[in-house]
Amino acid sequence: MPRNYWMLVLTPENIRVTREQGFTVQGFRTGLRRKVERMEVGDRLLFYLSGIRRFAATATIISTYFEDHSPHWKGSGPREDFPWRVKIEPGVVLEEDQFLDARLIAPRLEYVKRWTPEWWPLAFQGDLHLIPRADFSLLESEMREVATAGRRAPGPGAPLPSLSAEQQASA
Repeated sequence: MPRNYWMLVLTPENIRVTREQGFTVQGFRTGLRRKVERMEVGDRLLFYLSGIRRFAATATIISTYFEDHSPHWKGSGPREDFPWRVKIEPGVVLEEDQFLDARLIAPRLEYVKRWTPEWWPLAFQGDLHLIPRADFSLLESEMREVATAGRRAPGPGAPLPSLSAEQQASA
């Protein structure tokens, strides 16, 4: 049984990079080393997309962390290369038009209840969060239902827009 359930906040552009790699490896920003060191084989990972407020996928961590500076993901600066990495195995991976709209499901999450309802998006600031198992299970179950039915998720499910750097920073 997984010990930790992690939520990774990343951009639509960077989820595409992870998808292109077959959801086999995930990189984390330089400043996240201490958190990434705590990841264990078997921990679960949830992918949340900033800017568009969508949940896109789940995965299982299948290695301890390692350092790799090969450029894949795009950071906020030219020196950011997401050096802390773990190997992952895909769980539920949704297509872009199936991504779960966080605005519809966030009010049901225990993790979000620490914030006042009108400020729930603050729960998704920062890059990496530990979330309750119940929240992870709820989201993965909803994703599995959408993926199995082969249908679009409720709410606006248009393909991912290209966000400007300014829009991504404010998301």
